[in-house]
Amino acid sequence: MLVSPKEPGNIGASARAMLNMGVSDLRLVAPRCDPHDDMAMRMAVHAREVVRGARVYESLEAALADRDYAIGTTARERADLEPPRYPRELRPRVRSAHAPAVVFGPEESGLSNDDLMRCQATLRIPTGPYASLNLAQAVLLTTYELTQADREVEAGTVPNRASREELEGFYTHLETFMREVGYTDEARTPHMLRLYRKIFDRADLSSDEVRMLRGLWAQGLWAARRTQS
Repeated sequence: MLVSPKEPGNIGASARAMLNMGVSDLRLVAPRCDPHDDMAMRMAVHAREVVRGARVYESLEAALADRDYAIGTTARERADLEPPRYPRELRPRVRSAHAPAVVFGPEESGLSNDDLMRCQATLRIPTGPYASLNLAQAVLLTTYELTQADREVEAGTVPNRASREELEGFYTHLETFMREVGYTDEARTPHMLRLYRKIFDRADLSSDEVRMLRGLWAQGLWAARRTQS
């Protein structure tokens, strides 16, 4: 997934990099250029069909809705987020996912903290001291590392892993629960939510587990509202 790409050539070159590694599901979030521009097609070379078939979304939340494991790319550590890991470390988790996604940010700034918060893990490409890669380079290196055939570490498949859409509903419900029972206030809520996202994203919840926990939130809200009435 490419978030707010600015240059058509980067879209085409990224599509080519994906196809080199056997990946073809390209998703664009709020692109700032025409994805079908001549430059995009020229840079795609034999991956033009990947560009033509790219799905466009208005928000990252919508683009991730049907994915069950999302990795956000970043070159630096962010407050309240897990430290980024190297691609090889995340390879077993990607293999065990039914519908994984890797998210790349805008050319100039990378992904925002809010974007990274919607991902279960963050990834850093190992480089030398000069860590600036262009978008297509980042896509090529990341997909290469994540799709390698060697199986140094095998991961068990999580049955019926919760989709991002289910998890975002889960976090919205959790936010309501925390506020109404007095666990947090408006000022502290964003920080607390980031911490809980780290915990639950690391837990790799299934759809059944999400429903079970939301049942707990619902019962707690019912009890709190009953006490207040």
